[in-house]
Amino acid sequence: MAKTIMIVDDSATLRQVVSIALKGAGYDVLEGVDGKDALTKLTGQKVHLIISDVNMPNMDGLTFVTEVKKLPAYKFTPVIMLTTEAGEAKKAAGQAAGAKAWVIKPFKPEQMLTAVSKLILP
Repeated sequence: MAKTIMIVDDSATLRQVVSIALKGAGYDVLEGVDGKDALTKLTGQKVHLIISDVNMPNMDGLTFVTEVKKLPAYKFTPVIMLTTEAGEAKKAAGQAAGAKAWVIKPFKPEQMLTAVSKLILP
């Protein structure tokens, strides 16, 4: 059975690029346009990994990750932050919120798929 990955990014183009790469690697994909939208889509179904942008309207990525980690069904779901933010303070905040990896945009799909394969739970 395919593993499900949620992509949360306010850029439709970026969601499409990531989605194509993931689907090409055999994953199912859920999409959220921002943290608020993504939270409404986390309804208890199994999500094996979340890939989230940091800077988004309505609810930013760090707040989103903090909220996800409060949900019992997603407490242990690994999160990759996919962002233009390369600053150590932001990375530290991401780790504190519960992010497991930090991928800087622009990225190569192979880089992201490597991070995904290392973090995705069986």
